[in-house]
Amino acid sequence: MLIDFAASPLSILPALVALGLAIITRRVLISLGVGIVLGALLLADFSLLNAGTYVFNITKNVVIEDGGINTWNMSIVAFLVLLGMMTALLTLSGGTRAFANWALEHIKDKRGAALLAAFLGVFIFIDDYFNSLAVGSVARPVTDRFNVSRAKLAYILDSTAAPMCILMPLSSWGAYIMTIIAGILLNHGITEYSALGAYVLLIPMNFYAIFTLLMVFAVIYFKLDIGLMKKHEDMAEMQKDDCKDATATNLIDEYGIAESDHGKVSDLIYPIVTLIFATIFFMLYTGGQALTESQKPFSLLGAFENTDVGASLVYGSLVGLLLALTTVFKQKLPLKEIANALLIGAKSMFGAIIILFFAWAIGSVIGDMKTGAYLSSLIQGNISIHWLPVILFILSGLMAFSTGTSWGTFGIMLPIAGDMAGATDVAFMLPMLSAVLAGSVFGDHCSPISDTTILSSTGARCKHIDHVSTQLPYALSVAVIAAIGFITIGFSNSVLLALAVSSVAFVLVIGAMKAISTR
Repeated sequence: MLIDFAASPLSILPALVALGLAIITRRVLISLGVGIVLGALLLADFSLLNAGTYVFNITKNVVIEDGGINTWNMSIVAFLVLLGMMTALLTLSGGTRAFANWALEHIKDKRGAALLAAFLGVFIFIDDYFNSLAVGSVARPVTDRFNVSRAKLAYILDSTAAPMCILMPLSSWGAYIMTIIAGILLNHGITEYSALGAYVLLIPMNFYAIFTLLMVFAVIYFKLDIGLMKKHEDMAEMQKDDCKDATATNLIDEYGIAESDHGKVSDLIYPIVTLIFATIFFMLYTGGQALTESQKPFSLLGAFENTDVGASLVYGSLVGLLLALTTVFKQKLPLKEIANALLIGAKSMFGAIIILFFAWAIGSVIGDMKTGAYLSSLIQGNISIHWLPVILFILSGLMAFSTGTSWGTFGIMLPIAGDMAGATDVAFMLPMLSAVLAGSVFGDHCSPISDTTILSSTGARCKHIDHVSTQLPYALSVAVIAAIGFITIGFSNSVLLALAVSSVAFVLVIGAMKAISTR
């Protein structure tokens, strides 16, 4: 019996089981494994042999694809390992301690430490993976000193990474989205604005990203600790933060890296800044090479649209690692200590890599189950165009939550939104596209199987499920605000009015959170 999963509610079963088990049992790997096996059995019509073969193939495809290395997945793994090694060297050099001491002199309280992490998250917007890991490694020693819980740090990392990247055209996200938008505009004969022009017009309509960023600063400034976040913050105040990841807590405490007494703040800052600029350079370089191969003239936007993000992250992190090595060599530290630190740094990322492997595997299952196709089919029917923006926002959120990928949701839902606008009213094209972008980030934020969420936990060295459960109330609150904005823009087609109404809703939500947090 072969099932057409694109038309069957069964298509969402593996994702729902994996997500539900992760929340109930708090064991991410087991939950993902159950989801993978269930999906394999459904796809193999409950033949154990065929299901086993299927699981073997999708596991192999995580590493090997079309007879060669899966360059995207392996680039991310390499980036994680290199960044882990670089972080260990920054600890060994004493740069991390020096920066923490500097911060103690200039940052006077817990709020200042959290604001440091938030501002770093806003300013480092090249790529969400890079943001979560780099900002986490820099801010974590400071937030630990001021007893900011790891759950709060993970929330800050996650809520400044993707939202900031999606609002910036010159980012890996902006480049990817613009390539999809360019095709949509071409298909529907829209010439009044370019892909970049459309992207810029979409920015003020991305209510979820805008108010998520504002929520981060409101949570920090007004100490809006609600639900499980309050519990973890109280525990951190007593220096009993139980959401620290026992498998990757602190490179000094967990593995015994001896910090140098001769470290300087520059030993931390220079490698990180070099990493940022080297990554930008390689994004432009790989994008420029792609333009040359396709015989197109070089342009800044064109380079970002055609860049190889994975390779750029690896090359940039290699340059950063080399500079970090120079800081320990200058101090003439023993080679044995340097080699040990490099090994420890690589091992510290092992937990995140394993979870990513499982997340990629279940992503293949979800793709083969046609989960995205089934969810997108739910929107078809006689629905008033005024409700389409908010419906697209909710559906994109469900899809990103179920599949664990905002980029995959972009690829499926943006063309659907474009086609629906083209078939009804082209004037609604941009509000509907913005609803997809916002919903995709919202669903990605809430999903335990999202690689962005996983890496935010990794950057904060926080237990993954603790991060998911503490971030959820804030993400859902902003989603309500964004939904109000999309309802308003759907009926008024006015961006300013939608922003005004959403802002009022935001103030009311902040007031409610303040009342709850002070009880």
